[in-house]
Formats: sequence, structure tokens, C-alpha cells
Amino acid sequence: MSASSISNQLKIAILVAGGTGTRMQSSLAKQFLLLAGKPILMHSISRFYAFDPAMQLLVVLPDTEIKYWETLCNQYAFAIPHRVVAGGATRFESVRNGLAAIQAAEGLVAIHDGVRPLITQAIIARSFEEARQTQAAIAVVSLKDSIRQWETPPYSKATNRSQYCLVQTPQTFDLALLRQAYQQPFQDSFTDDASVVEALGKFISTFEGAYENIKITTPEDLVVAEALWAYQQKSSL
Repeated sequence: MSASSISNQLKIAILVAGGTGTRMQSSLAKQFLLLAGKPILMHSISRFYAFDPAMQLLVVLPDTEIKYWETLCNQYAFAIPHRVVAGGATRFESVRNGLAAIQAAEGLVAIHDGVRPLITQAIIARSFEEARQTQAAIAVVSLKDSIRQWETPPYSKATNRSQYCLVQTPQTFDLALLRQAYQQPFQDSFTDDASVVEALGKFISTFEGAYENIKITTPEDLVVAEALWAYQQKSSL
């Protein structure tokens, strides 16, 4: 499914890249670590640009990292058009800052983790199509492993994994709806964009993501991502 076949609605992607290198055991922020010889964040931006070069791309970074990002763009001759927005103290504030930078009144906006560089064209297409139909759509995958619920650690009890799913990004919404949702005061229950929209009483639709659409947060993730990147190069994205 191509971008033009979905609709003529304005498409926007906000890539949130406010992470640090703590869990990566690195002094360098994880979005700047190299995957296949290029910073992770550049891969993420490239995937959305390849889907629709006309899409508005916003990258939300900590204010202290913006100059370094500009240096990386020069170093790697990264010329994909995008706007950099200074993030806030939390992910909630960072997404809100990204939304504030959008001038359009209507459209569809995908919120994506900057450290999910293996997002496929099919998932991007599905996210916008589902959001066009339902106003709020998120990528999910089924659990592979059995799960247990903590009681008093170390004690736990078995629970039915079929009642749960793992949430990924992109999480894609009607722009006006998402703006309305982010006017709410922050709540501890806001763990992602879907939970913010859900607080308005809005139903969140789901669609199938992909196990390869991993979020790189640990050294092991980066090793896996290298293998998955190589695998994707041998097949269609």
C-alpha cells in the first residue's frame, strides 16, 4: 500500500528521541549509536521519508542534544528534510512540544520512537489507514512467552497471555484529536500516546505490528537490530 493510495490527508510523523545511553551502558544517547554504520535515528527518519517524501517530519530531541544532531547530519551528509523541536522533561512534554510545532489544523499524525529504526513500509501504511478510519490506531504484537503477575515478590501467579498484547509505535491519530488529548494535565497513567487519548474516552484500535520493529534500549537490542537490518536488506521493507 502506497502513501498516495491511502488518502490525500496531510501526513505528519513526530519522532521522539529523548533517550539517554544509561541502559545501553554508553555515554552516547542511544538514538545516536550506530546501526549498520549510521546513527539509529537517521534510519528511523529515512523509513518514514521513503514511505512518503511529502510527509512532514518532526524530530523531538533534548535541547542539549540538538547541536550534536546537527553535527551528525553534516558528518553523514544526511539531507532528508525534517524539523528539529526541543523536547521537554518527560515524553509527555516532548510530544506536546512536537504537536505545538505543527501549523496545520487537520491531518493524521504518527508518533514514533526514534529508536525503532526497523519500522517497515507496510506498518507505516497500515497505521495511517487505520487512523484514517478510526482516528486512533496503534501497532501491537502478541506475546510469545508465558507471563505471570506479581503478588508479593518473589511470589507470582499465572495469567492468561491471550488477554494481553505488546504495544509498539507508530501510534497514529487524527491531529485534532491528539491535540485535544495533550491539553489534559499529565497523569501517571499516561504511559504512551494511546493512554493519553484513551483518557478522553476515545476507543483505541489496534493493528498488527511486527516483532522486527524492536525498540533499541539495551546492548542486546543493538546486536539483534544489526541482524534484523541485514535480513531486511535481503527482502522488501
